[in-house]
Amino acid sequence: MGIPNVPGFIRRSQEAFEHRLQRAQVNLIGYPNAQPTNGDDALAGFYGSYSKGLPHNALGEVDPNAYFLFVKAIESGKNEDYAMVPMGGTAKQISPQASTAFQMEGRHSGHLRMPVAPPFNSELRGAEMAEVYWMSLLRDLPFSQYDSDAVVAQAVTDLKRFNLFSNVSAQTLFRGITAGEKIGPYLSQLLWKTIPYGMTTIPQKYSAGLPNREFMTSPTEVVNIQRGIAPSASLTLDTTPHYMRNGRDLAEYVHKDFSYQAFMNAALILLGYGGAALDDNNPTKAYANRAGFVTFGGPDILSAVAQIGVLGLKAAWFQKWQAHRTLRPEVFALRVHNTKTGAKSYPIEPKLLGSPVLAEVFARHGSYCLPMAFAEGSPTHPSYPAGHAAIAGACTTVLKAFFKESFVIPDPVVASDDGTTLNPYTGGSLTLGGELDKLAANIAIGRNIAGVHYWSDGIEGMLLGEQVGIAFLADMRSTYTEGFNGFTLTKFDGTTITI
Repeated sequence: MGIPNVPGFIRRSQEAFEHRLQRAQVNLIGYPNAQPTNGDDALAGFYGSYSKGLPHNALGEVDPNAYFLFVKAIESGKNEDYAMVPMGGTAKQISPQASTAFQMEGRHSGHLRMPVAPPFNSELRGAEMAEVYWMSLLRDLPFSQYDSDAVVAQAVTDLKRFNLFSNVSAQTLFRGITAGEKIGPYLSQLLWKTIPYGMTTIPQKYSAGLPNREFMTSPTEVVNIQRGIAPSASLTLDTTPHYMRNGRDLAEYVHKDFSYQAFMNAALILLGYGGAALDDNNPTKAYANRAGFVTFGGPDILSAVAQIGVLGLKAAWFQKWQAHRTLRPEVFALRVHNTKTGAKSYPIEPKLLGSPVLAEVFARHGSYCLPMAFAEGSPTHPSYPAGHAAIAGACTTVLKAFFKESFVIPDPVVASDDGTTLNPYTGGSLTLGGELDKLAANIAIGRNIAGVHYWSDGIEGMLLGEQVGIAFLADMRSTYTEGFNGFTLTKFDGTTITI
């Protein structure tokens, strides 16, 4: 192109500007109507809304004046309005102003739409809470033992009463909606395989919480933490790292991970399989004298995974703060406790109130509060959708675009029940696409197992992230100058698309 200021350079700069303008116009097409909500924010006393970190009474109900100021600040986005919001303790709200942040790739976070969150008094919310309670009781059971465990059998029988889980079985308990999750071990190979990391490798052994150690089982503790007061207990980790094999391990993984960690690791593992694992649409696979690197190679893929992770979060943050403001499971469980003990009655699904899981929780802990895997409970941002799930959906969508979904994972493994070894998995072939979908679900549902999210937070969060990923890939596809037919991938619902 020569040196700057010659006509070719100027022309190229103009083309780049016109390209950006054209993509911005494409991303504005079909601007949607307002995001619908479930109406819980209008309930008297705001008992169905997120309010962690604000002043609360002894029942864990928010101070109405504080909540009005809170919503005013969220809607205005002004620093001076946030400064007027009272705190109930020391916990700070996490990035509420990111809910209106702009971005330069894909569709604006406020442009995407998702279903309303299940209403407080709905059968669906009751089903989700029943599942989360059962998850808390089964955290220490190895996933490999679900087929033969008596408590699992109880959970399956109970959950079948709810429409959401009418087809659940021991084999599908706590799994999501994708086909890949139904095949092979509960955990993805990408959470077990050794990670190539530059000049070294990283075995996926982790320190998780000690067994039978639950938090926030006292209503007083729940109320204090809801106010933003620091927890009275702390988490003790196992001093011996091990391979993940149960719900507690997975919960701690999604407690301490950085935002796109699992998906960066997955990208490194898949890149380690070489060109055979790359998608057949990758144009550089057909070149005799050129290889992918800056585009269609490792730097391109790894950068995309990092970029899309924060875009998934922005989409989730818009929905969390500007639309739904859904209360967390730990607070819903406090409403259950108060209803069951007669402290105050709330309109809770009768199937949940009559579930045997509540009697079992009470027998173990002396309350109907949700036993939490984390001492501090949920983070200080609303529940719906889950940020982890939105990242998972977005990152997985990008990875499926770059890699060959039909590629068979070599030498599949499964962790021993004590987590000390990885043993050969002999139950059949596991594909790259299926294990990526399973990874997305593991990361999303792991947060449910911890007690900080519901089923809809994870599933709908993944689907929101998938929207983010598709829009991002459309912009990315338009930047390449190689001959390229577009990205082809399988969505979470099983349909195949080309971008």
